[in-house]
Amino acid sequence: MKIDQHIVYLSIGSNIGDKKKNLNDAVKTLNSHNKIDVVDVSSFYKTEPQNFIDQDWFVNAALKIKTILNPEDLMAAIKMLEKNLDRDGKPFRFGPRMIDIDIVYYDNLILKTNDLEIPHPRMHERCFVLIPICDIGAQTIHPVLNLRSDELLKKLKKQETQKVILLE
Repeated sequence: MKIDQHIVYLSIGSNIGDKKKNLNDAVKTLNSHNKIDVVDVSSFYKTEPQNFIDQDWFVNAALKIKTILNPEDLMAAIKMLEKNLDRDGKPFRFGPRMIDIDIVYYDNLILKTNDLEIPHPRMHERCFVLIPICDIGAQTIHPVLNLRSDELLKKLKKQETQKVILLE
């Protein structure tokens, strides 16, 4: 019996401590999960915080994974990973955090529950999500907006893209 493999894009970010190490630790931890295979990792980007701006800049990236987990089980695994890597958690919504992981795309699924919305509801407004996604999945189509990720990025204001800086 063949088990379905799902293609999922994740957005990851950190703005506390050794941010690049935090992202690398998250990638390693995800990849060590027996039902998750990290297929590709974008470049890392230094990005200005949004919503609550009185905090350090973030380092953000995107991951392409393959998984046999359904969306809810994948989200549970991600939340457990976040809790294990950051025991204190974020102090408030949009606040500083060691690690934050969001599901951006899950195949071409459209899902909205009390706990989970796929595709991510604000991803098309966020350069810090779209620029890394375009590194590894520019042709991925947003199943609600019916536009490729690179087309969504082009729609954003140029000033917004200047707040995302490639890390060397």
